[in-house]
Amino acid sequence: MLISKLLVSFIFVSVVATEKKIICYYGTWATYRNGLGKFDVAHIKAELCTHLVYTFAGINSQGTVVSLDPYLDLPDNWGRNNFRNFNALKQKNTKLKTILAVGGWNEGSAKYSIMAANENLRSNFISSAVHMLLTYGFDGLDLDWEYPNRRDSVHGKADVDNFTKLLKELRTGFDKYGLLLSAAVASTRDTASLSYDIPALAQYLDIVGLMTYDMYGPWDSVTGHNSPLHKGEGDGNVPKESLNTVDVAVQYWLSQGFPAEKLVIGLPFYGHTYNLANQNKSSVRSPSYGPGIAGPYTVTNGNIGYNEFCDLLLTQTWDLRFDNLAKVPYAVQNRNWVSYDDAASLSAKTKYALNLNLAGVMVWSIETDDFHGLCHGEDFPLLRGINRAFSNGSTPSTTPSSGSNTTTTTTSTQSSTTTVPTTTPSKFTCPALGWFPDPDSCRSYYVCTLNEDGSFRPNYFLCPSKLYWDQSKMVCNYPSLVNCDL
Repeated sequence: MLISKLLVSFIFVSVVATEKKIICYYGTWATYRNGLGKFDVAHIKAELCTHLVYTFAGINSQGTVVSLDPYLDLPDNWGRNNFRNFNALKQKNTKLKTILAVGGWNEGSAKYSIMAANENLRSNFISSAVHMLLTYGFDGLDLDWEYPNRRDSVHGKADVDNFTKLLKELRTGFDKYGLLLSAAVASTRDTASLSYDIPALAQYLDIVGLMTYDMYGPWDSVTGHNSPLHKGEGDGNVPKESLNTVDVAVQYWLSQGFPAEKLVIGLPFYGHTYNLANQNKSSVRSPSYGPGIAGPYTVTNGNIGYNEFCDLLLTQTWDLRFDNLAKVPYAVQNRNWVSYDDAASLSAKTKYALNLNLAGVMVWSIETDDFHGLCHGEDFPLLRGINRAFSNGSTPSTTPSSGSNTTTTTTSTQSSTTTVPTTTPSKFTCPALGWFPDPDSCRSYYVCTLNEDGSFRPNYFLCPSKLYWDQSKMVCNYPSLVNCDL
């Protein structure tokens, strides 16, 4: 009887009620990442999502939807056939909907501006999209044009009406086959007001995903939260409507007539890293200069996956803080400043979506959750926390489990300027870009990245307790399998 009750409880937590959506984006390039950052279709827990989104396909000069990585996506020429492998996940969750995303930041705006302006190219786009979706078993398309009338747009303001035309024609074409149509859109007023006819979008789209992240980042001259729920510390008397927050973005879209039942908010499974100009000034909105540390898997200065950062918290000393106004955490270590989301902040945003009766949430992206379960004693702690928030409103714990050799992590609930000693050695000199063993320790290694001036920057990492760095495989491995004589 106890087993039966536990099973029912697990199913209830894992598969959320169908009226609320948990849309999980999968960044397919993670399959090429190093070591414990490598994430394949086989790692996906289909029971934790209502919708899975495969990113990204693109378009060619004729407007035809094409694979951007044929070896990974397709079965031809001994390819890995991931389109079909991805859709086979529906066998594990029969209620799951799979969606193919087209576009993305790297695709730019120009190609989509040209395609949307031309009737023949729009027709090619629609027919090829339908063909690809039906051929490989997707349930719908997510249009991720970033952004109409912005960036490298060719047709400028005409993009707004052309985007609406494209959606109208897609709706007609998709309805013949019962296909879903969604879009990931700019969330903030300054971009959304220039890119979209918001009431028109509601006529044709089943779901609109607000990209409520990257609201502040290391491109700014001061520190800021990646995805603040509300006005936060350091914002002072600035009117909340002029700030970039999740709440301000949602209220703007609702005020423009977009229906709550089609709107989902974006939840980031990554953070932004900064270099503080002065380590004694480390609160929110403190002066900073450029991007900070990189993670060992994403290897991008200024960005860090949650899986990468929670691992750092196990092995280094950081001053963890929580902005009680913005409802998000941040962390400080000497000149390192990190804005991120944890299970508690994501739970708060999920409950915010529930309180406004929004359609649900979308997560960007599942491959930077702690999918190996190294930090909290369970895999996918962020995604599981969101499921729990939808099912029972509980707020999960976010303190990483401590290993026997980890350093002490201090926690503060308000801004401070406490200086915390770094555990990062500074004497290592990078010989080139890439991963290198620590000459003084079997457990640690360096990821060498580029500074803006072209010099190399060593980023120090420590393997989890009882593991050594294996240079031959570029992973943390069991000591018996590693050749280290230190």
